[in-house]
Amino acid sequence: MTSAAESHWDPLWAGGRRYRRMTDTESALLAEHLGPGHGRPALDIGCGDGELARHLHHVLGYRTTGIDCSPSALALAADEDTGPRPGPTWQRLDFAADDLSQLPDGAYAVVTCRLVYRWMDDKPAFLDRVRSVLAPGGTFWVVAEVVGRRPESDPRAYLAITEAEAELLVSGWSVVRTADLDVLRCFALRP
Repeated sequence: MTSAAESHWDPLWAGGRRYRRMTDTESALLAEHLGPGHGRPALDIGCGDGELARHLHHVLGYRTTGIDCSPSALALAADEDTGPRPGPTWQRLDFAADDLSQLPDGAYAVVTCRLVYRWMDDKPAFLDRVRSVLAPGGTFWVVAEVVGRRPESDPRAYLAITEAEAELLVSGWSVVRTADLDVLRCFALRP
C-alpha cells in the first residue's frame, strides 16, 4: 500500500528532482559534532539519494541505514553508492508512520534528518519517535532551513521552519549545539 508521503515524494525523485548537496563546511561540521563512527549504528531519516548516509558510512565510519518512503530515491541511493563495500543498508520506511521495529537496529548512536524536519506534519510525534530509537548519549543531527534567511519574495522562503518549530526541535535535549550555513542551520542534539 502506498503512503501519502510516498505518493508525494516518489514521483519527484522518479522525475529527476534533486536536492541541495552537502558542502565541505557541512561535512566538517558533521565530523566535529558526530566524531568517528567506529562501526556504531547510524540512521539517516529521509535519505533521498543517500549522500548523507554514504558520508556517515564511508567517511565517518558508522554502520549506516538510510531510510526513505520513496522507492525511486532508494534505487538512486543504491546506484550512487560506489564507495568501498559493504555500503549502507537502504530500506523503504516512512519513519513518521511505519512500525519502527522494522529497523535493523534497536538503537542508533546517530540519527540524522537533513532537509526533512520541515515536512513532518506532527513534529512532536516525530521527535518522540526519534528519541525512541536514539541510543543513550547519541546525537540527533538535523539540518533545516530557518525562517528569515531568505527574502519573503523568494519563492523558496516557504521551505524554512518557523521559530516555534525550531524551539520545539531543541526543547527537551540536555545538549543543544547549532551552527549556521547560509540559509540552513545544523542542530546537534543530545538527550
